[in-house]
Amino acid sequence: MNNLQARSIMDPHAPNRSTKIINGHSSNVLNWDDIAFSWAYPKYKKMLANFWSPFEINMSQDIKQFPDLTVKEQDTFLKIIGLLALLDSIQTDYAGKVADYLTDSSLNALMIMLAQQEVIHNHSYSYVLSSLVPRSKQEEVFEYWRTEPILRKRNDFITDGYKAFAENPTVENLLRSIVYDVILEGLFFYSGFAFFYHLARNQKMVSSSTMINYINRDEQIHVDLFVKIFQEVLTEYPEHNTPELASFVERTFLHASELEIDWARHVIGDNFEGIDLEDVEAYIKFYTNVRSNQLGFQRPYEGYRTNPLKWIKAYEEVDLGKSDFFEQKSRQYTKVNVVDNGFDDL
Repeated sequence: MNNLQARSIMDPHAPNRSTKIINGHSSNVLNWDDIAFSWAYPKYKKMLANFWSPFEINMSQDIKQFPDLTVKEQDTFLKIIGLLALLDSIQTDYAGKVADYLTDSSLNALMIMLAQQEVIHNHSYSYVLSSLVPRSKQEEVFEYWRTEPILRKRNDFITDGYKAFAENPTVENLLRSIVYDVILEGLFFYSGFAFFYHLARNQKMVSSSTMINYINRDEQIHVDLFVKIFQEVLTEYPEHNTPELASFVERTFLHASELEIDWARHVIGDNFEGIDLEDVEAYIKFYTNVRSNQLGFQRPYEGYRTNPLKWIKAYEEVDLGKSDFFEQKSRQYTKVNVVDNGFDDL
């Protein structure tokens, strides 16, 4: 089964540069000029450049606008926040568990940075809610993961996949858990993101949507990082690159897309002019194909090679290096280009 060996805090008999990505040897001393994986340092620089804080987002206009949203818009807004809060909470913990078994100290450092970004994402949800709704409503939103049946079904799908790795850390379970990670960060957020961007293009809740854009950008980097780890593990353990793994990936992505489509039907439906549910479903299938292809496997859906939500590209691909996309204030952030994250592979 290739059980995973936890990384030592210090190994004086091992080299600083890790000998393998997992189950290898390393002193655990991090020297960025002497690391095993050449892509790790550029990832570090990009994650470092993307640092942001919720305190930088001025919520004053959103505070004025939120009471004027329709009841359905308010309800959808809050339910999606509840979804994101749960997913980013478990993601923080998952990153730490993966880090425990990465021999390479530079990749461990990247996992720590990733976990810190997830903490910031969770803080941003609290920040938004505390700006818009009373404390009692905030607490209700943070309980949605228990009370919304469709949401619970989605969440159990991910957490069950993570538990298998946490309780039995083997190479196979690590690989499978990364598939669930790519689904969480690269698919399960996306109908929610589309809703916030839809509000923004109608000049509603612009600050909240700016925050979502920063989160979207971070998650793209996280997906790419886990894809790299997945590929390196398969390089070191090619015996795990089997038809059974390919079949697992296809089944899991198809199930995930069905869950995401069910959620989109529930939380978005046909309730919002200008956001067509059929297009959202096609958008989910498109990203299902993108993510499976990034991992190196067949696209589960025939067709769906182009993004059906053409308007959303203006929000997903905004250049944050000049100013944010709603001109709130100048920011010195770097753009995450879709080319860097596998989007051009379709």
